[in-house]
Formats: sequence, C-alpha cells, structure tokens
Amino acid sequence: MRKQSVLLCALAIICVVGGIGLARADLLINGAGATFPYPIYSKWFDVYAKNNPGLHFNYQSIGSGGGIRMLTNKTVDFGASDAPMTDAQISEAGGQVLHFPTVLGADVVAYNIPGFTGKLRLSGPIIADIFLGKITKWDDSKIKDLNPGANLPSADIVVCHRSDGSGTTYIFVDYLSKVSSEWADKVGKATSVPWPTGLGGKGNEGVTALVQQTPGAIGYVELIYALSNHIPYAELKNHDGNWTEANMDTVTAAAAGVASNMPSDFRVSITDSPGANAYPISSFTYLLIYTRYTDKDRGGAIVNFLRWALTDGQKFAPDLKYAPLPAQVIQLEQAQIGKIQLP
Repeated sequence: MRKQSVLLCALAIICVVGGIGLARADLLINGAGATFPYPIYSKWFDVYAKNNPGLHFNYQSIGSGGGIRMLTNKTVDFGASDAPMTDAQISEAGGQVLHFPTVLGADVVAYNIPGFTGKLRLSGPIIADIFLGKITKWDDSKIKDLNPGANLPSADIVVCHRSDGSGTTYIFVDYLSKVSSEWADKVGKATSVPWPTGLGGKGNEGVTALVQQTPGAIGYVELIYALSNHIPYAELKNHDGNWTEANMDTVTAAAAGVASNMPSDFRVSITDSPGANAYPISSFTYLLIYTRYTDKDRGGAIVNFLRWALTDGQKFAPDLKYAPLPAQVIQLEQAQIGKIQLP
C-alpha cells in the first residue's frame, strides 16, 4: 500500500508540473482592430472568459486598419473592423475571411464650443464643408441658419480627426461622400484619407481627448466615447430631412432597410439611410474570421464565442449604447458560422 501511495503521489506531481492529464492548458485567443466596438468587446471577452475557465482573450484596440493588417499577416486569430474589407483586401488575405456583424453603433459629431449652451444642429453638407476647411468660424451664417437664436461665438473651428487607419473614420467619410459630391471627389472614403485640415488623434480615445482639451474643437467619435466623457454632440438632419440624435432606436431604424435584404457576405453600408427616424451615421461593426483554422481547440473556441456573442452577448449592447442586431441578421450569421472549417 505504501508503494502504491508513493506512486500515486509522484504521478500527481508530474501531472501538476507537466500540465498533463487532469486539466486542459489555458488557451489564449488573440485579436486586434476597431476601437469603435472596444467597450462591448471588452465586456464580452471578460464575461465569456469568466464563464469558460482556462480561456482568455487578448484584444488590441488599434483601429480597423491595423486589425485588417494583422489579420492579413496572420498574426492574430481574428480581426475587427467597422469598415468591410474590400475585394482587394480579402484577396490579399488569401480570400479566406468571413464578416460577422456583431452590433450596431453610431459615430457622433462631438464639439467643444466656448460659451455655447443648448444643442447644436448640423447637416451633412455643413459637416463636410467644416472638415473641408471651407467653414472656419462657429458663427458662420450657414451654421447659424440651422441654429436660429443660438449663442454661437465668433471662434475658430478646430477640426479633429483620426490619425490612424480607422473604421470609425470609414463610417464618417462614407457618410460625407454620400451627402457632399465635393467631399467624394476631393477626399473620398477609406479607413485612412488625406484630411484637408485639422489635428489628428490616435483612436477614439485620442480624438475624444483632443475635443475635450481644445476650445472650438469638432470631431467624430463613437457614441459611447462621447457619453462616457460627457462631451456634447450634435443633432443631425437625416436623409428624410428630420432632426435625429444618436440612440438605440435611431440606430436600429437606420438598419431597418437592409435587415431583410442583407447581402450574403454582410458587407453593407447603412449611412444616410432613408427612414423618418434613421440616424445618418450608423453602422454595423464586424469580427473578421478566417474560414479555416488548423488548431481545432482554437477554432472551436472562436466558433463557440461567436455563437454566444450573437445570442446571449447581445443583451449587453444597450447598456453600452450599442443597438443589438436584428433577428434576421443573427439568423443569417448563425448559418454562416457553419462555413468555418475545423480540423
């Protein structure tokens, strides 16, 4: 009996030291990309990991351009982007990438106007002219016409934009390209564009800080960044000519037109969508997933996480000021998960 006890004790020590037998080794899933959905992704990864001991997520919030680049270089297990990958980018990544919308969010036009009280109203063409450097003062007649009686000062407008490749930028300039032909011709849409004027900040965090610290500033950030930092943001005139403010209802309304007619690859724009209550700078945000994983445990963990994010994970969206996905979109995505190949 003594020999048997010693043998069992030694075997237990080997199992603990060598990490074999009784417990599965911890698994780290690496991802990178968009800052736009970082608040909800951070929440998801934390909650999911707590419910799945041994599984951990490392997400680098570096912007959509960086996420696409790292996915292409195969240095992460998944990417994240607010801008759908182009055909050229998918080809460069080997053609083996699936887009999974995760939630709906909004860009807001945040501002810091000394002495101004009330709610600023702006239209798409006016925003484009500001970011083109054509409107340079807060008391410009074009802005005052949209805000009759407002105490707008004769102060310089300081444009703030992203300095990194960004899906938040893509959403914003995609919108401007639709409402301003001059913007479309001179600047266009991409995750990184040649800004005609302004100061650059890295990430939503960087632009938020610039707007906060710069009197006269205007910039675009994801809604939760404006709310959590108590920065005012403008009401916008939408496609139907109505004044709208970014919230779950108006963002959901922007997706209504495509929810029942979603492209099979999910690459779609919902900026400047028609609809009485549609907020004009709304967007899906995406997880970018390889169609094939050579590591069964790693690929299986990503598949299981996706299924959870599209079901139980959606309930966390409203508290973080994102809109949950439409049921029709979730159903289509659940079917697409079947395209992910595991060993």
